[in-house]
Amino acid sequence: MLLRELRTSVLEANLELVRRGLVLYTFGNASGVDREQGLVVIKPSGVDYDDLKPEHMVVTDLNGKIVEGDLKPSSDLDTHTLLYREFTDIGAVVHTHSEFATSFAQAGMAIPALGTTHADYFYGPVPVTEELTDEAIGGRYVHETGLAIVRRFKGIDPLAVPACLVAGHAPFVWGRTAHDAAHNAVVLEAVAKMAYRTLTMRPGCKGVSQALLDRHYFRKHGASATYGQAN
Repeated sequence: MLLRELRTSVLEANLELVRRGLVLYTFGNASGVDREQGLVVIKPSGVDYDDLKPEHMVVTDLNGKIVEGDLKPSSDLDTHTLLYREFTDIGAVVHTHSEFATSFAQAGMAIPALGTTHADYFYGPVPVTEELTDEAIGGRYVHETGLAIVRRFKGIDPLAVPACLVAGHAPFVWGRTAHDAAHNAVVLEAVAKMAYRTLTMRPGCKGVSQALLDRHYFRKHGASATYGQAN
C-alpha cells in the first residue's frame, strides 16, 4: 500500500474534524501531499467517517489522476491539488462547512483580526474570495474554486494566513502537515465564533493594533518565536 504513514495521518485529520464538530455526516475532507513523490492522499467521496480506514484513502498525482485506490476521491480534489501546485510550502488541506466560519463565507465577509487569539494563528484577516461567476460555476467549478483562492492570496503568505473563505461556500484551511491543517481548522472556527459575537456586541469594532498583531503572531511563528519549549 502506497504512503501508509501519510494515509494514516490524513485519516486522523479527517476524524479530528468530526471529533471537533466541524463536519456533519460526510461533509468535509482532508488531504495530504508527499512532495518527494508528487502524490496526494485524500478522503474518498461520500464515505461515512465511522467506516474509514487508511486503505480507503485515495492516492492521486498532483493533477488528480488516481494512482491507487478503489474508491472515488473527494469531489473537492481539484481544489486540493491546485492549492498544492500553487502553494508549494503547504503539506495538507482540509475543507469543512463549520458553522461560524461558513457563516462568514456565506455573508461574503472576511474574518477580521479582532483579538489576540486570532493573531496567534492568522497574521491578519482571514480573507474571502470574490463570488464565482455563472460561467465558472457551470464549468470546472471545483478547479475554479481553487483559482479564486489563489487569486485572493496574491500578496499574502499562505503559511502566515493558513485559511481562506470561499464566498457563498465554506472555508479551506491548510498547514505543513495534516495535523497542522486540522488544528488550524479548529482554531479558525473558534475565532470565527468569537468574531461573530464581538461584531454582534460591537458592530464596527476595529480589532487589534498592528503592534499587538505582530506581538502575538511572531511569539509563535518565525525565527524569533518564544512560545513553547525549546527542542
